[in-house]
Amino acid sequence: MYPRGSGKGERTVWKAQIDQWVGRRGGGDIRVVVGSKKEILEGVVVKSNLSPWGGVRLKGDGRGKGSREGWWVGGVGWGWKKCLPRDRGDEVACAGRVEESACKSYDARDGRRRIFLHIRVFWMWLALVLFDAMTSTESFFDGPFEVESDKVKYTDDAIYATYTYQTTLVENRNGKTVVMPQAQNFEFKTDRIIPRVGAMFVGWGGNNGTTVTASIIANRHGIAWNNKEGEVRSNYFGSLTQSSTIRIGNNDCGENVYVPFKNLLPMVNPNDLVIGGWDICSTPLGDAMKNAKVLDYDLQRQVYDEMQKLRPLPSVYFPDFIAANQAGRATNVLKGSKQEQLDQIRKDIRDFKSTHNLDKVIVLWTANTERFAENQIQTGVNDTAENLLAAVQRGESEISPSTVFAIASILEGASYINGSPQNTFVPGVLELAEEKQVFIGGDDFKSGQTKVKSVLVDFLISAGIKVKSIVSYNHLGNNDGRNLSQPEMFRSKEISKSNVVDDMVASNNILYEPGEHPDHVVVIKYVPNVGDSKRAMDEYVSEIFMGGTNTIVMHNTCEDSLLAAPIIIDLVLLCELFERVELKREGAKEFERFHPVLSVLSFLLKAPLVPPGTPVVNALFTQRQCMVNIMRACLGLAPENNMLLEHKLNRNCSM
Repeated sequence: MYPRGSGKGERTVWKAQIDQWVGRRGGGDIRVVVGSKKEILEGVVVKSNLSPWGGVRLKGDGRGKGSREGWWVGGVGWGWKKCLPRDRGDEVACAGRVEESACKSYDARDGRRRIFLHIRVFWMWLALVLFDAMTSTESFFDGPFEVESDKVKYTDDAIYATYTYQTTLVENRNGKTVVMPQAQNFEFKTDRIIPRVGAMFVGWGGNNGTTVTASIIANRHGIAWNNKEGEVRSNYFGSLTQSSTIRIGNNDCGENVYVPFKNLLPMVNPNDLVIGGWDICSTPLGDAMKNAKVLDYDLQRQVYDEMQKLRPLPSVYFPDFIAANQAGRATNVLKGSKQEQLDQIRKDIRDFKSTHNLDKVIVLWTANTERFAENQIQTGVNDTAENLLAAVQRGESEISPSTVFAIASILEGASYINGSPQNTFVPGVLELAEEKQVFIGGDDFKSGQTKVKSVLVDFLISAGIKVKSIVSYNHLGNNDGRNLSQPEMFRSKEISKSNVVDDMVASNNILYEPGEHPDHVVVIKYVPNVGDSKRAMDEYVSEIFMGGTNTIVMHNTCEDSLLAAPIIIDLVLLCELFERVELKREGAKEFERFHPVLSVLSFLLKAPLVPPGTPVVNALFTQRQCMVNIMRACLGLAPENNMLLEHKLNRNCSM
């Protein structure tokens, strides 16, 4: 603080700390109380200076020895320059009080003292800037919000939004490329009433199923536990819906404002999910959780009793579709013909829904990877819905367990998500889902190596770098790895992991000739010692400028089930959300749901299932932005285009 009007010939330097402040959104009416040995000044922030030697200008009110005006030296001015989301009247204590040793005069001619002072001021400024950066919340709003627009209407039951969908049509006319902007109006309707939802997992007793269930129980009860690093509190880290944010817009200072993903539209709280399911192993979930060795022991201990009360329902077991080494686990299997087993699964879904008084049930496959069913299209067997149902009745051998579960779910009106890479969704399943207007989604959870690959290859090709080869090696020691050690099951995984770069390669005909593709090799090995801690090693070799070569080598240790579990939760929550969204084109009389093949879930899945004739998109951030922009459209908001034109022009932000 540099007080004025002291009447002395030497300059007096005061070192002061902010004791408290009061502010409100918008940056105005911020009261600052500064303490020093001589006086206390109260004032209104009238200017902010971002230099280390600037700060906040205060106008005194006469308290202390007299009215003063001056500058407080420090970087907290950054925080005040931003628009603070505080309510008027909030008081926040700031650590530290006045240091009397700093309240002394100095001779301006003393260079050493001046340097010492500047160093102290610099470190004070740096500490306060870091404190401000860590504690500032000016660009994040955690509460609910509503859109104020003539294009949006809120009722007790729904949100109605008018949205202009803008695209670009490209045509070739007599050898000339013509580009034409297009616009079409849609109306979205989103049900605001959050239902009571049940999730039924196929493979409930496996690593993924037990991890999801235990983590929801832990979060529901707010459990904390200790590991070797200290106390850990329950959370949903790794969940797109629960732990990520979305840029919703700018505040009046032009700064980005973010909101939790889960607040964009009315969404089910994962703590409210009712969990159930099937497994070929009869082990209670408490013991199954212990066997999985995924969660810390202290957490297992606290949720064990509740987990042990949960027992999986008998499941479908066709030995030919999974590895022979799984036979020892098959102690809890359904009996009878394929039709009888299908009927039992349908009954299980109805009973689960009724017993728990649920509004809806979502079924998700998180069991072992199956081998590919022979011939994706078998005429008279799986090519139509009618033929598929008839094939189940007569017990056709190439109807897989996952396909039986998909059929049962669709017939019960329960959305079905395939979390493994096998070809569950044969043409007959797709047709049945369309007939019944029930959502299906797949294939294969995208949790570790493939997610990184979809980001890195997108980056390289978008930067004009030609990827020539990709070699991916994995080893893991959980039951998934054991099952994949058999070649037929590995083939299913190899297909889902290998196709992840296709659309990115096809997007750049400058780098790649038609039909040209990088060499892509995927290897998976079973190493029991590493358990659920999967190792993934990748090598990317690319051609760069003037014939040069660039090689990127990456090692990734993935806690397999701890990465997959939040993805499973997201799939359930997002699938349920999109069940409550309807839309119609301008002029249409009736709202309609999204296509039954719910491709908007692609961000979470390795081999995205899309409606027939629809391009497959694997680029990770494009997938995420698709989902976000659809949710923004439900609120009548423009898509996030990242232009930030408001920051490309001269602008003023007055406090």
